[in-house]
Amino acid sequence: MYPMFRATLIVSCLLALAGCRKEAGSTTKPAAGSALKINGSTTVNLVAAEAAEILRAEKGMNIQIDTQGGSAGGISAIGDGLVQIGMISKHLTDDDKKKHPKTNFKTIQIGEDAVALIVSKDVWDGGVKSLTKQQAKDIYQGKVTNWKQVGGPDQRIAFFNKEPGRGTWEVFAHWVYGSPKKAPSVSFPEVGGNEETRNKVASTKGALSQLSSSWADQKTVFALSLIGDDGSTVEATEASIASGKYPMSRPLSLITNGEPTGDAKVFVDFVLSERGQALLPKHGYLKMSQLKH
Repeated sequence: MYPMFRATLIVSCLLALAGCRKEAGSTTKPAAGSALKINGSTTVNLVAAEAAEILRAEKGMNIQIDTQGGSAGGISAIGDGLVQIGMISKHLTDDDKKKHPKTNFKTIQIGEDAVALIVSKDVWDGGVKSLTKQQAKDIYQGKVTNWKQVGGPDQRIAFFNKEPGRGTWEVFAHWVYGSPKKAPSVSFPEVGGNEETRNKVASTKGALSQLSSSWADQKTVFALSLIGDDGSTVEATEASIASGKYPMSRPLSLITNGEPTGDAKVFVDFVLSERGQALLPKHGYLKMSQLKH
């Protein structure tokens, strides 16, 4: 190999390696002209997508958003250095961090939401308006298979389980079992994003699933009230979510690897601004100033 060609090749390899290396402890800054990549929760996506549309129009930013894998997908994408911002609709756990020990996770809460147990119209009209934690557990574990066992119509329960790892599923599992780790494996059909879940429940008799409460329109799918261990019934209202009284309340957050910089910081700052926060209630969520817990 000619000396000059060999030297050029070595320099090129070093530059390529430097470009590929993920910088631990700080948000990866996209190269000039490259896109700001965001991935994660379909729940948070409603706000993020609208914020991105505004920033594209006003600042000419190149922003790409995906919801592959929901919250778990957002965490993995940050841990693997594939995106600059992740979207999650659950608490970031120690287990999440252990899977990516070299990632300096920074969580930026942007609002609050709740998970509801939703049913199809025939179940709602048949008289089922609420469930206890024990009833939810018995249905999940296949011990209760017909709605008449919990005061509803003589109709088989068609349970659509959210994919484990999604924020919605983890919030449900935490309420019923105290921890997602304690939730048994089940063989129910699984659903992914919020729109898919709502469509499945709306079009299936006897259907039940977990869903962001903001997606329960009370026309095609109906959110059940939850009966606590003390016998009190609580609905997923703005007041009960803001106070933390509703047991399946959850934070909506953006996550980064270290402090956000560059375009990632511009995006985060906008979502936390007055204009950005105004997008939360528009999609049925609570903004930060509404939280009381």
